[in-house]
Amino acid sequence: MTYLPSTFRALHQGWSLTAAEVAADAPDGVAPALAAGVPAAVPGEAHLDLHREGLIDAPFDGDNEAAQQWIGDTSWRYTTTFDWQPGAASRHDLVALGLDTVATVQLNGVELGRTQNMHRSYRWDARAALREGDNSLVVTFAAPVPEALARAERDGVLPSTNHHEYNQLRKMACSFGWDWGIDVAGAGIWKPVGLDSWSGVRIASVRPLVDVVPGEGGTHDGLLTVHVEVERDGAAPDAGVPLTVAVTAPGDESPLLATGTVAPGESRATVELRVSDVRRWWPVGHGDQPLYGVEVTAGAGADVARWSGRVGFRTVELDTTPDEAGAPFLLKVNGETVLVRGANWIPDHAFLTEIDRDRYARRVDDALEANVNLLRVWGGGIYESDDLYDLADESGLLMWQDFPFACAAYSEDEPMRAEVEAEARENVTRLSPHPSLVIWNGNNENTWGSVDWGWAGRLGGRPWGDLYYRELLPGVLAELDPTRPYSPASPYSFGDYRHPNDERYGTMHIWDVWNREDYSVYARYRPRFLSEFGFQGPPAWSTLTRVVHDEPLDPFGHQMLVHQKAHLGNAKLERGWKGHLPDPATIEDWHWTTQLNQAHAVRFGIEHVRSLTPHNTGTIMWQLNDNWPVVSWAAVDHDEHRKPLWHALRAAYAPRLATFQPRASSRARAAAWEGLDPELDSLALVVVNDTGERLAGTWTVTREALDGSVLATATVEVDAPARGAATVTVPAEVATFGVPGAEVLVATADDPGTGVADALRHGAEVVDQRLDPRPLRIEASAVDGGCELQLTAVSLARDVFCHADTVDGAARVDAGLVTLRAGQSATLRVSSPAGGDPAAFAAAVRCANDLL
Repeated sequence: MTYLPSTFRALHQGWSLTAAEVAADAPDGVAPALAAGVPAAVPGEAHLDLHREGLIDAPFDGDNEAAQQWIGDTSWRYTTTFDWQPGAASRHDLVALGLDTVATVQLNGVELGRTQNMHRSYRWDARAALREGDNSLVVTFAAPVPEALARAERDGVLPSTNHHEYNQLRKMACSFGWDWGIDVAGAGIWKPVGLDSWSGVRIASVRPLVDVVPGEGGTHDGLLTVHVEVERDGAAPDAGVPLTVAVTAPGDESPLLATGTVAPGESRATVELRVSDVRRWWPVGHGDQPLYGVEVTAGAGADVARWSGRVGFRTVELDTTPDEAGAPFLLKVNGETVLVRGANWIPDHAFLTEIDRDRYARRVDDALEANVNLLRVWGGGIYESDDLYDLADESGLLMWQDFPFACAAYSEDEPMRAEVEAEARENVTRLSPHPSLVIWNGNNENTWGSVDWGWAGRLGGRPWGDLYYRELLPGVLAELDPTRPYSPASPYSFGDYRHPNDERYGTMHIWDVWNREDYSVYARYRPRFLSEFGFQGPPAWSTLTRVVHDEPLDPFGHQMLVHQKAHLGNAKLERGWKGHLPDPATIEDWHWTTQLNQAHAVRFGIEHVRSLTPHNTGTIMWQLNDNWPVVSWAAVDHDEHRKPLWHALRAAYAPRLATFQPRASSRARAAAWEGLDPELDSLALVVVNDTGERLAGTWTVTREALDGSVLATATVEVDAPARGAATVTVPAEVATFGVPGAEVLVATADDPGTGVADALRHGAEVVDQRLDPRPLRIEASAVDGGCELQLTAVSLARDVFCHADTVDGAARVDAGLVTLRAGQSATLRVSSPAGGDPAAFAAAVRCANDLL
């Protein structure tokens, strides 16, 4: 949550919600209740108030989305009364940290201001409107859907990707729906609102920027430059404002102090401080995350204003210097290369006020336990909460923040331009203390769209927002926070005359896979950095059936398709499993088939791209999370179940990864015609080593039958440098399958201390394998809080997964998508608040074999 001063008095009680103007398609009987008013939560959102009062059904259930579209066509009014007594303070400001979106604010009938941007806060001098005793505060919101449409009709429609106009408003784009998101464009006071009563001086903003320089004896010193902006109340002569900055090292109670002064007539000053022998902040997997407390005080005597926060001392660089292969996208922290194992992040709930710090913490755990080291906050959402950034600071999870522009052209005219600058200035300042924030990005796919999506004919010569990404936003960063790198877009090729999605330069998105192509097409690409790619699959069975009630349940049932937002999404799921998995015979098989195929597709793509290290320096899969129960690209569904994809992600993102990949032999490369790719006529074992220590030793490569009998074996030498990879050709006599459907290739590090999981390469896709349909013996036993499942394979058991939620919707399993070769065993531990029957959990175990 944004920092609030001690002088802030929240006005969160006693609110009521009425309809200022009810949409024509509102249900019968709703209008009288809305005219009378219903209790409203603040912070909150209109949909949630209506649901609490029983005026609408659960928005996510069934096909309620369509029945509730009237909410986005309705103008909403929030009203409260509060008591106010003058007191000793000389200034009284009404502060609204987040109003969604176009609103008029009145205090005792006096209009204080108008808003048109949910991504920024507002502050109004309320002294002239306040009165002793009861005060009436009214916030009236314009209906968002008609408002956006009216602006488009007035100013001219601009290209976008949605069934609504959304790019005319500075409102979260995905609230209007997305190809994974529900359309719940509404209104609300979504962040705290209240009175800030103060005297003398207040701290308007603090930007604590860090640097690290060499110290004595090989140590490092931290440089802290604290930019402070103040506001005076005007009650006293304009004098200098003394400033004090105190920095406290973790575990230390003795702060380091520095002072400064805001000169008379000025509102800003800078205080610099050097921290000797500083402990540097590192990304997860690279070191520790020491956080230094920073406290700023302004003023003297009784009217001292305070601000407190934390910083981490580290440096960040982005290297896009052209090389012989194009131009890399190389992120460095403290001068050390970071190989990004990332996931794209969308708002974790369609109703933002339903996300609390605990929910953020669970998503951060989902990311870290899946070996993710970076979250990209996607541009169709919001400038994310300080709660999320605080958790990232503490854990070393890197953050990439898009400015909120996505898949659309945006007006460069006023008032849009002024709003964009205001929100950028506020949020760059707000997020500046967080060491986890390592890059700002101008937009999501807008630069690509301007080239490839036929915008030119629709724009008629009008600008599309490029001024923001090339001038305004980098200008704001250069002024307010030059310590972090900036990318104008994702994807982006860092050159004026390059296609924005050229795999040879910068960042790239791959979406022909999923939309048109089989996932094997990932292997054709050699991206320098892959910042979006992914494949769909349904949520957990309990999540799906909680909201989809078609009878019988069917992939193309009405409610199922309400919860599938991608164009022809379920048809693409069907096309996607062809050639990989057999056609499902039941709806339960469809669910397992599509979940499994999603996991296979993304793991295939990640392992291929990571095998290109160091040519490739990172992947950011789409997407970590869901904002409602839906068939989507997410690894963790809305009910917080880790899908099979999550377990595949954890394996593919292991810091040390061994994978078999096709490669061209030296003979094939030499024989290749000029300008043509050589034939991939050999097989290599690629070991990616994303750790700080060299990985060297022997590996045993075995080709074996599905019953475990050894058919061929060889020993190879692997030497992978720190933050690098090694590629070793597998001898042909081992790599060549005799009966592909009955054989598997395995590579095992001879030293078990390397911590590298075995690499597996199946001779055929599941649909063509001779897998035993019942390859497992399962012993189930009750334990405190759940049960244990002891699995033993009598033949190769591919991709074992326990659908524990089918027994208990709150159950969780500690491992999944485990492949066991003949004779191998594994234990799955199920936590179950309801204490389900162990035999029922055993019956919920499936594997790829049973689809045959």
